[in-house]
Amino acid sequence: MATGKKFLLGVYDDEDVLVDAVVKTRQAGVKIHECYTPFPVHGLDTVLGYKPSNLPVVAFLCGMTGTTLALTMIISMLGYDWPMNIGGKPYIAFPAYIPITFEATVLLASLGMVAAFLIVANLKPFGKMFLFDARSTHNKFVMAIDLEKNHLDTNLITKILRDTGATEVNTKELE
Repeated sequence: MATGKKFLLGVYDDEDVLVDAVVKTRQAGVKIHECYTPFPVHGLDTVLGYKPSNLPVVAFLCGMTGTTLALTMIISMLGYDWPMNIGGKPYIAFPAYIPITFEATVLLASLGMVAAFLIVANLKPFGKMFLFDARSTHNKFVMAIDLEKNHLDTNLITKILRDTGATEVNTKELE
């Protein structure tokens, strides 16, 4: 986020009030930047208008990569590089490869999902995170509204937030 941006913060005491407030605020034409809650709130992503995650697609692609790499490695090593006749089995015996292939599939799918999540969520090891309100990690629910992206007057947005049940309305500027 760029520094110097101004946000209007509506602070709520209850998650149900927040979900209703998001619906009413969006109906009034206000664009909501994000909602911050101390725990996951069921249905909040739906009322905020978020699209379903692409994480399952990433998991499938990484899993298929793991399967392909495992089978390529096993077949090339045991079928071509060092073929051994063990107990009369064929050089390329797929039933024996299932455990290693399964483990490689799960490993690459899980590592790929973690990497994708960290990249999309912008979670860097040494990055500085901006916290709109410290109480949102404990017991308050915060709705952040970017004032630059809204055409409505700040006083009107403040009134909308108060009417929807906000206990406080604060202004915060990124530093």
